[in-house]
Amino acid sequence: MPTSSATQKIQKKLQQLKSQINLYNHQYYALDDPSVSDEIYDALFKELSGLEKKYPKLVTKDSPSQRVGSTPLKKFSSIKHATPMMSLQNAFSEEQINNFVKRLNKILETDDNQDLYCEPKLDGLAVSLRYENGILQQAATRGDGETGEDITENIKTIHNIPLQLLGDYPNIVEIRGEVVMPIAGFNKLNAQIKKQDGKTFANPRNAAAGSLRQLDSRITAKRPLAFFAYALEDLSQQLSLTTQQDIVNLLKVFDFSVPMPSLLGNNLQECFQFFNELQNKRDSLPYAIDGIVYKVNKLSSQKIAGSITRAPRWAIAHKFPAQIAHTIMEDVDFQVGRTGVITPVARLTAVMVGGVTVSRCSLHNMSEIARKDIRIKDTVIIQRAGDVIPQVVSVVLAKRTQDVVQVIAPTHCPSCQSKLVKEVDKISLRCPATLNCKAQLKELLWHFASRQAMDITGLGRKFIEELVTAKLVTGISSLYNLKTQELLLLPRTGKKSIRNLQKSIKQSKSTTLPKFLYALGISEVGNTTAKSLVRHFRNLPVMQSATLEELQQVADVGKTVGRHIFDFFRNDNNLDEIATLKEIGVHWPKINAVEIKKLPFSNKVFVLTGSLTALTRDSATEQLQALGATVTNSVSTKTSVVIAGEKPGSKLSKAKQLDVDIWDEGKLIETLRTFEVFVG
Repeated sequence: MPTSSATQKIQKKLQQLKSQINLYNHQYYALDDPSVSDEIYDALFKELSGLEKKYPKLVTKDSPSQRVGSTPLKKFSSIKHATPMMSLQNAFSEEQINNFVKRLNKILETDDNQDLYCEPKLDGLAVSLRYENGILQQAATRGDGETGEDITENIKTIHNIPLQLLGDYPNIVEIRGEVVMPIAGFNKLNAQIKKQDGKTFANPRNAAAGSLRQLDSRITAKRPLAFFAYALEDLSQQLSLTTQQDIVNLLKVFDFSVPMPSLLGNNLQECFQFFNELQNKRDSLPYAIDGIVYKVNKLSSQKIAGSITRAPRWAIAHKFPAQIAHTIMEDVDFQVGRTGVITPVARLTAVMVGGVTVSRCSLHNMSEIARKDIRIKDTVIIQRAGDVIPQVVSVVLAKRTQDVVQVIAPTHCPSCQSKLVKEVDKISLRCPATLNCKAQLKELLWHFASRQAMDITGLGRKFIEELVTAKLVTGISSLYNLKTQELLLLPRTGKKSIRNLQKSIKQSKSTTLPKFLYALGISEVGNTTAKSLVRHFRNLPVMQSATLEELQQVADVGKTVGRHIFDFFRNDNNLDEIATLKEIGVHWPKINAVEIKKLPFSNKVFVLTGSLTALTRDSATEQLQALGATVTNSVSTKTSVVIAGEKPGSKLSKAKQLDVDIWDEGKLIETLRTFEVFVG
């Protein structure tokens, strides 16, 4: 270690470098106005890193070099929020906003207009950042509002989040805001993933959430994330702030980006005008938004209004309607799924819908095409259901021309030319050739190898295409007989990648019965139904020999699904494939009988709808099943409880019609905690 005098000189130099780099970061990320070239910035960063490597004891938490950790976490730990992170009430019309203001005025005992601070509602992930003496110490997700996950290492990788606050700040302060993935970065990331034959993200929100939940911060550091602050909490000292606008201005002084553009509305007409303007500009914004947030500007009024259980009374989100666009339906392709079902897919003139380019979307089946009277060359209205899945809403009949062409149902499989048959539901067409149809074989192999099935890594769609084309794979069991020399003849394969693939294939032999059952690709048997079948029958031979009536005794199995399962186990080719897989060595633990009647939800049927924030859908399902519940995909008279997350679909409406109990995510977590099974 150098002498005291030398140490002080080094510390001074390090501080100068950190200050300079932080200034350049502020100019680049917050102001979008860089003052130096990348070469100068990189040289300064290299100098800082070199000094810190030479004198590791002088490295501080606020150093720009500390944004990316080197050791992946084993799991996320939990953090209890100092004050609860609340959700917002939603409104979908001007009338609902008017009612919100009336309720507010009643609480505040006034008839005066309330000044409302208006800002974009960012479609990302809410997080809380804790600063002590100006230095970032901790970051957490919203979780259930009371407790979140510790994502400090990942948050530090986001360049527009200051590691050291600027200005005059309290000793302790929590900053609340939203992590988003800008649309340009989202498109670039998806293009990279697609190039690597991976599964792309459905929207920027999912991409941001998935990036923040990486255990390895080095992966998060490669993702184009940004943070926008909108609230202050848990202050160690009172600040002379009187309005929401004061809070936003102070956040900017601290060096945070804030949601923009914004408006201080003096009346609802101004707020609604701002809403309409931003709705029209939505596609040109650099990040995804799904509405406008209105907040009472006076902090004293916010305090009087208070909050209900999980949301403030002084703020509300005015949500945008689903985004639509007009385009031309150029043609219709017919795709073959893994179960042989033929799906018509619209080929569209590419159009932007909600910041995403849409050029194809499913038309579901011929009955749907007839119901909407969709024809080739028609002008159609496209929307993204839930801002995710593109769908054809209707035809613009006023623009129909004489050159439109009726969509004709195919009579033969577009892949293998087998004669198509009508499905059980009398709506869908199906190719009966099963594994003799290359399209079905490819889709089945992709499904069989997926993470929720046999979890075989290294089997991308392009590689599967090459295996099938080269006739190295003729069924799922032949995956286990692939030889190194055969694989080396395929393009773009090397010994290392083949070794890794064969290792993964070998490891997949040890599985669970629900995963194996799901991997077989039985029509309409998803993960949930597979688990329900295993819980009911407990072993494969009993399930294989079950009658149609016995299959329908399973909570998640109706007539149609029951018929699919029954027919699957009456097909000799399928039985031979199962027998071959078992002979090769595919195995699973014996399922012991569980005393289901003793579990609290043994007679309960749950349905999940909408997006959950504190839990993944798989995790919620597993925890409910651990309490004996049956979790199904559709609402019926058998349903006991519907759990509604954000943006719930038609299942929620059906639950209300059938007078089914409805829980929000908060009640689900509270219940899981009561039975001591909650895992966030």
